[in-house]
Amino acid sequence: MLNFDVVPGRAVRDILAERKTVLEIVREAYLAHGAGRTNNPDSYFLRFDDKPADRIIALPARTAVADADIAGIKWIASFPENVEQGLPRASAVLVLNDMAHGYPYALLEAAGISAARTAASIALAAAAAQATHPGDGTVGFFGAGVIARTILVYLAEAGVDVRNVLVCDPHPGSAASLVAYAESLGMAGRAVPAAEALAAGTVVTATNTGTPHLDRAPEPGQVYLNVSLRDFTPEVIIAAQNVVDDVDHCLKANTSPHLAEQRLGHREFITGTIPGLLAGEFRLDPARGVVISPFGLGVLDLAVGHWVHGTAVASGTSIRIAGFFGEEQRW
Repeated sequence: MLNFDVVPGRAVRDILAERKTVLEIVREAYLAHGAGRTNNPDSYFLRFDDKPADRIIALPARTAVADADIAGIKWIASFPENVEQGLPRASAVLVLNDMAHGYPYALLEAAGISAARTAASIALAAAAAQATHPGDGTVGFFGAGVIARTILVYLAEAGVDVRNVLVCDPHPGSAASLVAYAESLGMAGRAVPAAEALAAGTVVTATNTGTPHLDRAPEPGQVYLNVSLRDFTPEVIIAAQNVVDDVDHCLKANTSPHLAEQRLGHREFITGTIPGLLAGEFRLDPARGVVISPFGLGVLDLAVGHWVHGTAVASGTSIRIAGFFGEEQRW
């Protein structure tokens, strides 16, 4: 009999509390990607003429983990107006496929997985950058939603110096919530205007902006964590050292690095990749500011999702759907 498991959001959330494990899995997935042991094609964007702010993205991928060869796809929706209804902006599912026969074997609630792998990816890069850019203990946030909250806790878990949290968000309630969350972690927190947040030693952009709105380049020693990808003008990117998770993957869809490429007509402004930074293949110049832009690789979702599924099955928190497939014999 072919097995098919569903892992609900509550089980996913509880498993993801093991943040050190998530960091290790994301690190290994990055190194596998850097070594060419993954298949991570372009993401596919479903957009809507009557709802231009909304989108649903498909991220297919294949990767080998320690105990399996897996493929799959994350299907993630971003509907910004959800926030006004008290709902999270993003919702997602992750399908895992067995490469032995191609059948899907699991469906996971994946908004939490997506947030965790995003936060882990930028936290690993920020921690590696501390060798040359140690920061000043202050982190400025643009955007105060689920992604920002998850990044904050992962930065601390990865060993990044976070003592003071400055939050800039047009929604006062969201800013206040992230400040309160930072204080619950033993950090100092304040809601601040954009200029003050942008002067922090480390700056995180986690917004849903569609066009660049920040035009101040990072100072020497300063690191911008460009998670939302479109907050910075091309001039900011051009003036900085730039680290991306995958050059071809990041330089598309009018991301800030893509706009810089369009402005310059080349990609020479890219310093290196996150896998290369983690592997020690290059060293950042401490005399120049840095922008780190993780576009979001589907292989990270697969690697984390595979571990979550295995843990859920072992703990009895997954739900096995008997007879899910209509036919399990050819004749």
